[in-house]
Amino acid sequence: MGSDLYGPTYAALDLGTNNCRLLVARATHEGFRVIDAFSRIIRLGEGITSSGRLGEPAIARAIEVLGICRDKMRNRGVTRSRLIATEACRLAENGNDFLDRVREEVGISLEIVDRETEAMLAATGCTPLVDPEAEGAILFDIGGGSSEIASLGRPKACRRGPPEPSMQGWTSLPVGVVTLAERHGGVSVTREIFEAMVAEAADLIAPFASEQRKHPINGHLLGTSGTVTTIAGVHLGLKRYDRRRVDGCWMLDDEVTEVMERLLAMSYDERVCNACIGAERADLVLAGCAILEAIRRAFPSGRLRVADRGLREGMLVQMMRADGVWREAGIS
Repeated sequence: MGSDLYGPTYAALDLGTNNCRLLVARATHEGFRVIDAFSRIIRLGEGITSSGRLGEPAIARAIEVLGICRDKMRNRGVTRSRLIATEACRLAENGNDFLDRVREEVGISLEIVDRETEAMLAATGCTPLVDPEAEGAILFDIGGGSSEIASLGRPKACRRGPPEPSMQGWTSLPVGVVTLAERHGGVSVTREIFEAMVAEAADLIAPFASEQRKHPINGHLLGTSGTVTTIAGVHLGLKRYDRRRVDGCWMLDDEVTEVMERLLAMSYDERVCNACIGAERADLVLAGCAILEAIRRAFPSGRLRVADRGLREGMLVQMMRADGVWREAGIS
């Protein structure tokens, strides 16, 4: 990616319904170089489907992990950052109270972003993986509490820095792996339960899919989330998850089907023992597969590209572009 450019050290933090993720990076001539990364499953939105509130155990987990992220940012000398919270905090009655506690106890300020912002950040982060030979892609981000889908045209090329997204349309589904698994169960998932989850997601996708059929894009699917990276890891037979092999890999439609059938045939204990799933995802992965299956049925495609990137990368690119780091270098 070339040598680092002069300028700030950037941080992007995404506090989701299921995960807390942090990236620290510096701009390069072609994009950015990650100098620190952190990710942990905290299940902030656990139980929110029934209670409408963030629970105290989940808040405690989040505050502990946000403290780790704060220390990482300080240790790396971060001078420019964007720290966002998504669906769990959007939905929770006590979402703003939680943000106040984070400010008081951790000393950082989180911003609750709306769903359109979330879709655009995902598009910005994933656009470099759109096949330049295709007309575009259907991008999807299966989250813990919501799932975003966007129709992307051909990226807008830049002389330097990542390409800019061309978002033709987007939607946000008020369902994710945590909320769907809590409603239907994630430990013992029969074919009937799986199809019920698919049907629920399909009903939510239908209006957007109908609208997009008026202006179809001859492209491919582009997925970013723990669901698709898990599927890719299982497909590749990884004994240990390896981002370098997963990010940007292609899967054919029948390969996706084969992995999902394997996962559906596994017991909960077998999913726990799989190196690419583990105990933290074992009760959520089939809910994610159900949302993915609904997307595949709505937008049939022969190819899926897997992205182990998304909101954090989108935030980094947006901050760097706003700061003119590539323009100031005389190369944009």
